Amino acid sequence: MFPIPLKPGKQAEAERLVHDFAPLGPGQEDGTLSFRVYRDPAKPDFLLFVEHFADQAAYDAHTGSAAYKELIAGKFADLITEFVEIDHELIVGL
Repeated sequence: MFPIPLKPGKQAEAERLVHDFAPLGPGQEDGTLSFRVYRDPAKPDFLLFVEHFADQAAYDAHTGSAAYKELIAGKFADLITEFVEIDHELIVGL
C-alpha cells in the first residue's frame, strides 16, 4: 500500500499518468495480481495505491519495467511530496 500525497493542484495530472501506466505496466505483468488506485473525494491532492504481487520477483519486475521507470519513477515522482511504502503480509484472503 502506498499513500501518496501530491503537490497542490496536481491531482488531475497524477490521475492521467496512473491511467496511462496501468495498461502498460501492471496490465502487462504476469506477477501483478491486482493494481488499484483510489482517490479520496474529501482529500484533494492525494492518491492511495493498493497493489498485490505474486512474490518479490514480481514486484521487482514491476518496478524495473520501462513503463514504471518512465511514468512512475519519472513523471509521477515529480508530482508527489512524499513516498511511503507500507508492506503487509496476507493472512486471510477470499
